[in-house]
Amino acid sequence: MRAAWTAQELLTTFPKELGEVALVPATGGVFDIRLDGETLWSRKAEGGFAEIPTLKQLVRDRIAPDRKLGHSDRKEPAAEPSVEQNAD
Repeated sequence: MRAAWTAQELLTTFPKELGEVALVPATGGVFDIRLDGETLWSRKAEGGFAEIPTLKQLVRDRIAPDRKLGHSDRKEPAAEPSVEQNAD
């Protein structure tokens, strides 16, 4: 179910950029996301499933780096407040 949902999300997000998404049956909890032979995410290597926004960012970074993803895009890190330390 997760693989089909992920495929649908990627095809919906990148309808012109992705020619196809292939689901390859496997056993043992295999869940890999590959693009042109490059592994973008491996459940085994990463220790779990990626969130959809993360997968969209990984795919976007390779096929359409200038494209905005709206709410799935990376959030800019908040500026950390400066801390003054007194040396006594």
